[in-house]
Amino acid sequence: MHRCANIVFRGSSNRTFSTSFAYKYFQRITTHYTVVPRDTDPRWKDVDMERFGDEADVVVVGGGPAGLSAACRLKQLANEQGKDLRVCLVEKAAEIGGHTLSGACLEPQALNELFPDWKDKGAPLKTPVKEDKFAFLTKNRRFPLPVLPGMPTYNHGNYIVRLGNFVKWLGTQAEELGVEIYPGYAASEVLYHEDGSVKGIATNDVGIHKDGSPKENFERGMELHAKVTIFSEGCHGHLAKQLYHQFNLRKNCEPQSYGIGLKELWEIEPERHRPGRIEHTVGWPLDKNTYAGTFLYHLDEGSPMIAVGMVIGLDYSNPYINPFQEFQRFKHHPSVVDMFRGGKRIGYGARALNEGGMQSLPKLTFPGGCLIGCSPGFMNVPKIKGTHNAMKSGMIAAESVFETIFDENLNSPTQGLNPESYEQNIRDSWVWKELNMVRNSRPSFNTALGLYGGILYTGIFTWIMRGKEPWTLHHGGADYTKLKPASECKPIEYPKPDDKVSFDILTSVALTGTNHNHDQPAHLTLLNDDVPVANNLTNYDGPEQRFCPAGVYEFVDLESGDGKRLQINAQNCIHCKTCDIKDPSQNINWVCPQGGQGPAYNGM
Repeated sequence: MHRCANIVFRGSSNRTFSTSFAYKYFQRITTHYTVVPRDTDPRWKDVDMERFGDEADVVVVGGGPAGLSAACRLKQLANEQGKDLRVCLVEKAAEIGGHTLSGACLEPQALNELFPDWKDKGAPLKTPVKEDKFAFLTKNRRFPLPVLPGMPTYNHGNYIVRLGNFVKWLGTQAEELGVEIYPGYAASEVLYHEDGSVKGIATNDVGIHKDGSPKENFERGMELHAKVTIFSEGCHGHLAKQLYHQFNLRKNCEPQSYGIGLKELWEIEPERHRPGRIEHTVGWPLDKNTYAGTFLYHLDEGSPMIAVGMVIGLDYSNPYINPFQEFQRFKHHPSVVDMFRGGKRIGYGARALNEGGMQSLPKLTFPGGCLIGCSPGFMNVPKIKGTHNAMKSGMIAAESVFETIFDENLNSPTQGLNPESYEQNIRDSWVWKELNMVRNSRPSFNTALGLYGGILYTGIFTWIMRGKEPWTLHHGGADYTKLKPASECKPIEYPKPDDKVSFDILTSVALTGTNHNHDQPAHLTLLNDDVPVANNLTNYDGPEQRFCPAGVYEFVDLESGDGKRLQINAQNCIHCKTCDIKDPSQNINWVCPQGGQGPAYNGM
């Protein structure tokens, strides 16, 4: 069966264009209710859709560093002042820390403020930084670069951590303070009062077949209502996207800019292990016009363990770039390859991260709630650190929320309360000072000089002048607009993995422990099932099959042999959100799968 279509796309040059063509009609890819409404589906006609509701004072969405810091601070204030405050936190991972992934080198300033006695409480900060190394790589050589006090790469006083373990510890502190934590419950919907303010969230339904029909064991999600809902979903949260639109929160900021971070954990030969050493590199294997860098951290946790990874800016232009393959290729550089020989890879994962900085911060508050952490994006890009700022944003938000809830003179125009002071309090904090100082570092890499211009600019204006230049640079548009058509780019030939230092993508995904029930609607939804072939494959040679670090997207031959179709292997998804960010058609919308599913990271 053929049909004709006239579909409108958003091209990489940020121009809107349309195309008419004939194409094969094939089986529906997207069956999720966010795209295929249930009220028009006769299979749902007699299904009871009533949801159980519960009331809290504050609901926190997301159990990462920001969300847990906010929850802890709220209960600290309540306990100190003898106030009755019910704080509930929902987390989509099966256990706290199970979806957490970062480098990570932790700057302890926010932790010192939140828990001054964190050492006595057994926080898993076991590896103080002892040595910093920074280098520029060519294909075969390594050129050391200086690391001096005050530079973004100077890490003395910080700690190398496995962030998942740290987050798990934060969860324990939150529970001891009286926070109610519900892991395995994915917030899937924002609820609103009749006056338009946020009422709370609903967790997702379970018991739905892959074709979108209800199973016999179908259960409706539950509603959690609150005076204030704090959204801390992490980078590119799917509920935050809805809030941006609902309250026009991005009206006065630039589009967010992102990177994708890929990471592996290795146990290496003891004689190569240097506990407390941090190494960063720039340059090869990417060209000067692709923002990228690597990290290699030596942990001190009882075994000779290292964390190695790569971050690539998602504003790259060549659709043939494959971030996973670039990372595998890096490990074969002559200056690092010996580190992995004789070792064993024990972990793999990937996650998108915010790189937009101060220019891309949205409005943080709205009637009924606020945004904290990596959801709005407080990462210090040249430092490659965001955890300390995320935690502090959560703590500042908590103080504003507490103040708002217990303000006896408050005359709120809406049922959901707006913690408006959070916005100004962030600007008065050390978080804002830090982001302001480095605001031009990331966009300085977007000139014709690329990497070289960015390093020079960062050295002069960030390190020497401390960000006091009287101008602010711009990112130049959303990342998805930056891809060039495949016809303008050269395909990249990547070496085959040797299964000793480098590996294939499916072997890597197996290390994530990711798991999704196969018989549920794919949570990687398409607004239009035909666009991947009609635009992405036709014009960009299917970049989703390369930018995904988990092998989720494949273009496979039609059974008839006269074309291709997109196949989504949703069970492989490790919740990195890259597809939602980089899709040149902006046709992919990531939503939460059933609660408790996804990767099962162990101290990543």
